[in-house]
Amino acid sequence: MGGSGRDLDRAQGDAVDVFLRTAREAPPPSGDAPRLIFALDATMSRQPTWDLACGVQAGMFEATARLGGLSVQLVYFRGFSECRASRFVADARALTGLMQGVTCQGGRTQIGRVLRHARNEAGRGPVKALVLVGDAIEEDLDDLCGVAGELGLLGLPAFCFHEGPDPAVAAGFSEIARLSGGAAARFDLTAPGVLAALLRAAAIYATRGLDGLRLAAHEDAAARRLLAGMTRG
Repeated sequence: MGGSGRDLDRAQGDAVDVFLRTAREAPPPSGDAPRLIFALDATMSRQPTWDLACGVQAGMFEATARLGGLSVQLVYFRGFSECRASRFVADARALTGLMQGVTCQGGRTQIGRVLRHARNEAGRGPVKALVLVGDAIEEDLDDLCGVAGELGLLGLPAFCFHEGPDPAVAAGFSEIARLSGGAAARFDLTAPGVLAALLRAAAIYATRGLDGLRLAAHEDAAARRLLAGMTRG
């Protein structure tokens, strides 16, 4: 099992490298690096996934380093009505440091606050993508969908990556993603390479848009999953 996981990670990494080599000659984005909001559920049930995300998030930066880089803001919610956002950071070590300073605490989901925060950030300056990682939705889905629709009008897609087999949770995250113009995908803690690949694909979209995602999708399964979600219907 361990060898197969390493082979999968290596194959996905090679696929992204193909995209990077193809796109290397394209001019880098002008001005500041594209901004991505990385939001995680830090309620008590999420500690294993938090640890996983902390370990694999560097791939977001690595996937875009030669394309002009990426600026990432960490947002998390936990405990009793605690929802915090970091500054935007432009390297993996800084984001890892921020994440290592957070411990998971019991509480209910606050996805609505994350979506409204993303909407407000987009009003202050361009945000290319929102990545939301969680395993539950404990809020009114109609209210969440209303804000997700606002994100769609702003051109800010939400990529919702959910852990666990609950079909209601999967349907809820899929609807949030659809209304925002993004995509949803499930991952499993037993296959950490899946989340790593999804984060890399989201980073490629944030840096190069749909054209970049289409190019990556020729070789990368995670990019194909996001592209299919974003272009369906």
